[in-house]
Amino acid sequence: MIRIEVPGVPPSLNQMRNTHHFQWNRLKKEWAQTIFLVAARNKPATPLDQAIVTLTYHFRDRRRRDPDNYSGKFILDPLVELGFLVDDSFDHIELRHRQGKVDSKNPRVVICIEEAG
Repeated sequence: MIRIEVPGVPPSLNQMRNTHHFQWNRLKKEWAQTIFLVAARNKPATPLDQAIVTLTYHFRDRRRRDPDNYSGKFILDPLVELGFLVDDSFDHIELRHRQGKVDSKNPRVVICIEEAG
C-alpha cells in the first residue's frame, strides 16, 4: 500500500461552485504542485491498472460535512500524471472517502493507494 500525506484539504464542491474558472484552474494547479512535491518519492515502478484509492480528510474543525461534497479531482489527476495510476476512470479505480480525526493545527488529506484484484 502507498500512503501519502498532503497538507491542507481541497475545496468542497460547494466552494468551487461559486468560484470563477480562472481561480478554479489556479487552485487545481496549486494542488497538483503540492501533490507532485509530497508524492514523487512514493511513485510505483509502473502505474497501477486497478486500484482502491482512499482519501481520508482531517479537517480543521468539527463542522458537519457531506462526503459527496468532496471530489477527488484535485488529487486523482496529479496521481495519474505522476504515474501512480493508469487512469482515474471507474474502469481503473474504486474511490473511497473517509473522515479522519479533527486536527486544527495540521489539516490534511491522507491518500492510501492499494492494488486491487
